[in-house]
Amino acid sequence: MRRPVAIVTALVLFGEAVGIVLINAVLATVAENQNMSLAGLNPDAMSAGTWAMGGVSGLLLVLCGLIALIAGIRDRAPGRVGRIVLIGCAVVHGVLGAVTVGLVGWAAFAFMMVVLALLVLTLLSYGPGTRPQAQRPELTPTAP
Repeated sequence: MRRPVAIVTALVLFGEAVGIVLINAVLATVAENQNMSLAGLNPDAMSAGTWAMGGVSGLLLVLCGLIALIAGIRDRAPGRVGRIVLIGCAVVHGVLGAVTVGLVGWAAFAFMMVVLALLVLTLLSYGPGTRPQAQRPELTPTAP
């Protein structure tokens, strides 16, 4: 059960990465075309910042997706750094899910919670003590 969950988590994160980059591309284009400043900020700086944010967010989501995909393909738990990255991704999805309720609506909140649930399920299914049979050390009785 854990392999399909990790692979589905990776695919959802890859799709979310594409969506985040596209949304930020639209926002950057709108900010550039409006040619209006926000509290005296240069419109070009706003556009460049939006492009950068979209790119960085997309890359981080792809990184999280790769970690989950590698865990699913190998059927092994991600390493310490991989677990930390996935935990950070889960925390960000939880916080953004809470923010999205008020700003975007319940459908976006539901999507964020589904991604959060997939991340948590992936982390829990590859938790400590869940190694595949081939990797478990054999218990051999020792003579006194």
